[in-house]
Amino acid sequence: MGSQTIRHMIEDDCADNGIPLPNVSSKILAKVIEYCNKHVHAAAADTTAASGDGEDLKSWDAEFVKVDQATLFDLILAANYLNIKGLLDLTCQTVADMMKGKTPEEIRETFNIKNDFTKEEEDEIRRENQWAFE
Repeated sequence: MGSQTIRHMIEDDCADNGIPLPNVSSKILAKVIEYCNKHVHAAAADTTAASGDGEDLKSWDAEFVKVDQATLFDLILAANYLNIKGLLDLTCQTVADMMKGKTPEEIRETFNIKNDFTKEEEDEIRRENQWAFE
C-alpha cells in the first residue's frame, strides 16, 4: 500500500531534493498519510491475525471518509496525483454513493452544480436517454 507516484520518483532518483505535491495542502497530506499508515498496519496485521480484522478496516474507512465535500474532493485529487489506488477507489465510491438513487436535480443540489441547460435542452436529453430515468 502506498503511492506509486512517490515510489517511482524514488526509484528514478527524482526525490533527492524533495517531492513536489502541487495542490496538496498539509491538511490533505496528513489525511493521506493517516490512510496509508492505517492500511499498511492493517495489511501487516492481516498476515498474522484472523480474517475478522477486514471488517474493522471497512469500519475505519467508512469513518475516514466522513468529511466535508471539499476535503473529500481534495482527497480524490491527492489520491489520483499520488496514484494511491485504494484511497482513490474509496473516495470515488463515496461520491458515487452520494449520488446513488438521486434525481439530476438532487445531485445538482448536493454538489452545488448550476444547471446550465435550457428547459428545451434538458427535455431533449431526457427523451434521448429515457432508459436512464426509468
